[in-house]
Amino acid sequence: MNPRVKIAVYALLAAWLITFGVMAARSYSKTSGPRSEAVLNNPETGRPQSSGGSSWALYGALAFAAVAGLAILGARDISHVVATKVEDFVFNDNLEGVRNPEYDEAEQLWAAGNHLEAIQLMRDYLKKHPREQYVALRIAEIYEKDLGNHLAAALEYEEVLKKPLPRDRWGWAAIHLANIYSGKLNKAEQAEALLRRIVNEYGETAAAKKARERLGEPEQLIVPEEPVAKTQAAEPPKSHLPPGFRPK
Repeated sequence: MNPRVKIAVYALLAAWLITFGVMAARSYSKTSGPRSEAVLNNPETGRPQSSGGSSWALYGALAFAAVAGLAILGARDISHVVATKVEDFVFNDNLEGVRNPEYDEAEQLWAAGNHLEAIQLMRDYLKKHPREQYVALRIAEIYEKDLGNHLAAALEYEEVLKKPLPRDRWGWAAIHLANIYSGKLNKAEQAEALLRRIVNEYGETAAAKKARERLGEPEQLIVPEEPVAKTQAAEPPKSHLPPGFRPK
């Protein structure tokens, strides 16, 4: 649902609830008010009819319908938020993700040697959970190490680097891709360009240190400045001459 339409529906239901809730309360207070002394003393006298006596139930039903509508919309939005709550990528230090039971089936296929079937299941899982980019990295790893398809592995890494990964994780994924470029694919220029991008754009990361090593560039060490010694003027030698006389 369009956000503007959703806000309008929320506002409409809230106004509906307030309006009919107030009307139901007023109507009920008129019909359920205290009986007069004459009515209490004469049981045969009926309750006076109020003009709104038959409408409070209708207003109450309409107010309840508004509450039900708000509850349904709220539950739908909450379930959607919970389903897509993963805003940060789930990685550990080895660029591997926290496993999901739904993902384990793909790993079991990989362990059984069914690499292509495992990749397909991982792709299906990634479509449902696009933020869990460790799955894309796992696909690249299978292409590289198990299937020996370094071009496909490079393409997977290139797609991963288009995603907004954390800076450290982006750097290490780029290092992996640079290794493939400079190794099996024999693309030294692309590898160097990627390493320089790591240094220039992600210079504070550990991956940038590795990239500088690969480029043969020294670390940018900050050498503290030595304090400048204060020169004190030499004190003139003491003279035993009378005041007004200077030593020759």
